[in-house]
Amino acid sequence: MNASGNHALKADLLLLAATLLAACGWIFSKESLAGLAPFQFVGWRFLIAGLVLAVFSWPQLRVLDRAALGRAAMVGVLFAVAMSLWILGLQHGKHLGEGAFIASLGIVLVPVFARIFFGERPPVSTWVALPVALSGFACLSLAHGFRVEPSQWFFLAAALVFAFLFNLNSRVVRGVPVLALSTIQVVIVGVLVLPASALVETWPASVPTPVLFWLLASALIATTLRFLVQLHGQSLTTPSHAAVILMLEPVWTALVAAWWFGESMSAMQLLGCGLIALALVISRLRWIRGLLKSVL
Repeated sequence: MNASGNHALKADLLLLAATLLAACGWIFSKESLAGLAPFQFVGWRFLIAGLVLAVFSWPQLRVLDRAALGRAAMVGVLFAVAMSLWILGLQHGKHLGEGAFIASLGIVLVPVFARIFFGERPPVSTWVALPVALSGFACLSLAHGFRVEPSQWFFLAAALVFAFLFNLNSRVVRGVPVLALSTIQVVIVGVLVLPASALVETWPASVPTPVLFWLLASALIATTLRFLVQLHGQSLTTPSHAAVILMLEPVWTALVAAWWFGESMSAMQLLGCGLIALALVISRLRWIRGLLKSVL
């Protein structure tokens, strides 16, 4: 195998590992909520992860000017909102696999937000994927008796914020090194959410040791290690190729949740998740075709 083939294989393996780490993060987070308040958990998770990431990104951070730091911090505020909505969805959710597929709707909505807020013209595949994705969400709602569960609203709201966040990351903070940007945004989540938690939540008098383990696993494995692995994998391939592989996160999450929590899906839930997965494929159809051509 030549050097370029080795790089491609290494990138694929790293990105696959990143999606699996992200899926495990759903498990670690759910287990942590057994002994921590939701915002308390998010605050500590991202503050710890951000400080560790800062060690790796310090050479990039120390040369950023105030304007770049300010832009990155501003987008970090939006990231904090998205993660707050996500953790509320996880707190109320009874099915992690379903939640992961709903949260992944943000990928489909990225070009829609680019059209609404930045005047870009999305590809035709976006308008084909959107009704398919909405049909999938409707099926998940019907699975609960013609009503949308609170967790589904929170995950959907998080997906909407993530879609806007992705657009800002590609515009407002363009030119900021990716590792430095990730570090700033992760730290901002901890700095904002942890004090908010102290104001609005009642912290437990003591935290069981297993919960502390899950918190550290969330911070160090599902956040710090996941970001480092994902960013390294992305550096070895094209953004489009990476995006296709990263779409596997909800699939991994459903499989890991089925193994860890014994979750199973009804026929309606399977249909809903399947439609959302199909929408993800349609939204990235052009990139998938390019990937297949390069492989074949």
